[in-house]
Amino acid sequence: MSDTHAQSVAFVRDTAIPASPPPNTQAGAVNWVRANLFSSWANAALTIAAIYVIYVVFVAIWPWLTNGVWTAPSLTACREVLQGKVGACFSVLTERWNQLLFGFKYPSDQYWRPGIAFLLLFAAIAPVMFYKLPRKLLIITALYPFAAYYLIWGGTILTPILALAGFIVGYAVYARLVKRNFALGFFAGIAAASLFWWIGGELTFFIADLVNDWFGLKPPRLEIVPSRDMGGFMLNLILGVTCVALSIPLGIVLALGRQSKLPLIKGICVVFIEFIRGVPLITLLFVANVVLAYFLPPGTTFDLILRVIIMITMFASAYIAEVIRGGLAALPKGQYEAGDSLGLDYPQAMRLIILPQALKISIPGIVNIAVGLFKDTTLVSVISMFDLVGMIRGPILASSEWNGVYWELFSFAALLFFVVCYGISQYSQWLERQLATGHR
Repeated sequence: MSDTHAQSVAFVRDTAIPASPPPNTQAGAVNWVRANLFSSWANAALTIAAIYVIYVVFVAIWPWLTNGVWTAPSLTACREVLQGKVGACFSVLTERWNQLLFGFKYPSDQYWRPGIAFLLLFAAIAPVMFYKLPRKLLIITALYPFAAYYLIWGGTILTPILALAGFIVGYAVYARLVKRNFALGFFAGIAAASLFWWIGGELTFFIADLVNDWFGLKPPRLEIVPSRDMGGFMLNLILGVTCVALSIPLGIVLALGRQSKLPLIKGICVVFIEFIRGVPLITLLFVANVVLAYFLPPGTTFDLILRVIIMITMFASAYIAEVIRGGLAALPKGQYEAGDSLGLDYPQAMRLIILPQALKISIPGIVNIAVGLFKDTTLVSVISMFDLVGMIRGPILASSEWNGVYWELFSFAALLFFVVCYGISQYSQWLERQLATGHR
């Protein structure tokens, strides 16, 4: 019977046929161009129009870039070199680059300090941005703000050490009382840290003398640079990094407070969020610069950068709180019930179940606010702070040598902001892919 079957069937393939390459009309660059640029008459017309616009812009900009002058001492000298040709005067960037980056008052022999602080910033934010790195590296992140303050502002090293010690004392009090009540531990920790900082500030010079008398050592000290001497792109980075780092945890607290069952806590958070969202940022900056001084005791000096950081942080935290509240509202009720069924208290349920999911959903909104906040740091130029835009509009364009150089300076400023904001955007998209935020 089997022999009969073998003779009646001529051939039976027992292996799969190797895959053949797609036809030339369905693969390669030609197919991509046809599918993405010329898939229809309307798309083809739009593609041709876009190519024409790009061509016109490129033809107009190319001579301006290639004929650029880099070594002239003034705009008049640039025009003499160009002799009527179209060309940029990039000499303003090569001559004033230090003012564009550090301001015009920061000591030139101390540029290495903000330079080191900028390099350390990458090491500090890496454990936060890339969660697969060892968690022990978060110690660098925790120590960075104090090291950066010491490097940029200078003074005695006891100041950042006492500030760090205040945070440790506050956390110890919080960890001891949070088991009884979260709000009690939170506010007691803030009170303990504030009290420690006040006492430490009063005793800083006494401690320095004590160390000198007992051990014969003088605490390391750097040249003090006042806040009013900060400027350039460095000031934008200080405001942007500090305010983003502070506004995210404050926004989380406000979002949780707005959902609190305690009427007083909920009312305070609602009033704060709605009031801040209803006031323009520039108004808050004017309050920080002018009005806030009227509410302080006579003779009190309150650092302007600190006032601006507080106002921008308050402004950004109100918006971030609403973004996170949206993430909290998107979670099904079962997630909250899961925490209760496991016997978790409120801080544990928030930390282990609710917030990780809510923050994952809120990543696009938080990044959007962070990018906007970084760009909004240029508004400080209206209150006489010489950030990058303030330096361009003020000292550089007001000088007789470079009065009239607009495109080169503002293009350089736009390039710096674009690099930072595009980097933040790309990191956000990478993080969304890693966390698969589209599949909760």
